[in-house]
Amino acid sequence: MGAADKGVSVERMIDQGAGREPADLVLKGGRFLDLVTGALVEGDIAVCGDRIVGTCAAYGGVREIDIAGRIVVPGFIDTHLHIESSLVTPHEFDRCVLPLGITTAICDPHEIANVLGAEGIRFFLDSVAETVMDIRVQLSSCVPATHLETSGAELRIDDLLPFAGHPKVIGLAEFMNFPGVLAKDPVCMAKLEAFQGRHIDGHAPLLSGYGLNGYLAAGIRTEHEATTAAEALEKLAKGMHVLVREGSVSKDLAALLPVITERNSPFIALCTDDRNPLDIAEQGHLDYMIRTAIAAGAEPLAVYRAASISGARAFGLADRGLVAPGWRADLAVLDSLEGCHAEFVISAGRVVDDQLFAARRRVEPVGRHSVRARPVTAADFRVPARNAATTPVIGVTSGRIVTERLDLSLPVRDGAFAVDPDRDVVKAAVVERHGKNGNVAAGFVHGFGLKAGAIASTVGHDSHNICAVGVSDADIAAAVARLSEIEGGFVVVRDGKVLAEIALPIAGLMSLEPYEKVRARLHDLRQAAAALGSQLQEPFLQLAFLPLPVIPHLKLTDKGMVDVDRFELIDG
Repeated sequence: MGAADKGVSVERMIDQGAGREPADLVLKGGRFLDLVTGALVEGDIAVCGDRIVGTCAAYGGVREIDIAGRIVVPGFIDTHLHIESSLVTPHEFDRCVLPLGITTAICDPHEIANVLGAEGIRFFLDSVAETVMDIRVQLSSCVPATHLETSGAELRIDDLLPFAGHPKVIGLAEFMNFPGVLAKDPVCMAKLEAFQGRHIDGHAPLLSGYGLNGYLAAGIRTEHEATTAAEALEKLAKGMHVLVREGSVSKDLAALLPVITERNSPFIALCTDDRNPLDIAEQGHLDYMIRTAIAAGAEPLAVYRAASISGARAFGLADRGLVAPGWRADLAVLDSLEGCHAEFVISAGRVVDDQLFAARRRVEPVGRHSVRARPVTAADFRVPARNAATTPVIGVTSGRIVTERLDLSLPVRDGAFAVDPDRDVVKAAVVERHGKNGNVAAGFVHGFGLKAGAIASTVGHDSHNICAVGVSDADIAAAVARLSEIEGGFVVVRDGKVLAEIALPIAGLMSLEPYEKVRARLHDLRQAAAALGSQLQEPFLQLAFLPLPVIPHLKLTDKGMVDVDRFELIDG
């Protein structure tokens, strides 16, 4: 919404911009980054309402802030994320990342939609109407993501269309079922046809050649799943706007640095996808991506374009992304371009402070008591050997959600395959938790490094069943039981005893607590997992991607092991 929509007349903006009356707010004595030329430009920045009305001149203001020695850049835009994966509510996410300079976020409430359906989307739309930062919503396109898992809800086109005209809705969120698109699945087709002419976000890891062409022919314009420079360059050449991702698990920035150039920057944007409060506290958010890219040799102009104007244009947000008269006053005042530490932030013309956050209206949480898993015992996680010499094992690599298929010979005890911690092979399990069918599936995973106990979570992309890994089947069962007791979350168990936990009672995905407390609990959980031998930086978010059957190559859902390349369950 523009300033004129908030009771500030266009006439008043003209008068303040022309210097005929004092501006509402003036930033004096600093420089701003011109994203057109790359120059650092001296001069005051005048703001009226939520709009910049003057630059490159001297202004007087009702309120003036001295920013001598500082650099002003447009507020940053996270072009793809799931706020639920920050483990806090939209209100707490707002309070957590806006002071870092992130003034716009484009979210897909896909996680809560997979648990609660339309109720989850309504909760997000109610919440983002109250946040200080501008949070836009993409309507979740794949609920459930595939037929290979049991979701808590199903959203068809008739469920999405009532939200399509909401002022915070941009379009259709990441279309993960690319096999369904290429096969012209009727459910996929109904959604794609309804959103022709509006923004449709993509999700097609490793797709190339004719398949990528067919996928893009459906009108899909943006995508965040490129993990190599070659993949990104093909997608750029075929008209996709590439969203470079650096989350808590999926870390693609280093691999994609070669494509973040001044020439490519109009078609490059930044996103986090999934980033938790502990990583945000220790490293940062988009600000971390910016300083990391510049330190690695990327051109500052290219990086700051990708962080703001490029993303705004990709998603049709035509009012933001430049420090210039007539543009939305979303601004970050930085120590330096290289440091990218925000000393203060302006959101829609308002200086961000505690008072601004305190004025927001509270939104009642939803999705309480959503964990309805049946009781399980250690026997539920038995993997029969069935005279087979090998069994498929999920190969996990730290920092990647793409997994490998390893067919390994494992010890056999009492007719069942057993864990082999010396080779870093432990049990993996998924328990259906929506009360639909009571499914339990088990297999094996390599790469967690566990030597004892179990870790478990109700955050399990995308259907968010309970997922667990562990050395002991009994500890896995104990962890599953504890998650039901606390309405979902993360838990670490050893010898039947809970070592650390965090409750996520909002749909089993988000905490009721402030982000500072969530951060502290995540620190305790990370330490407890390390005490079991975990070698992963983010064991719980890595765990959350084990059941995701739209990311190659081998995954485990409540229905069994999935060969993602063939898009089918593995028999036996």
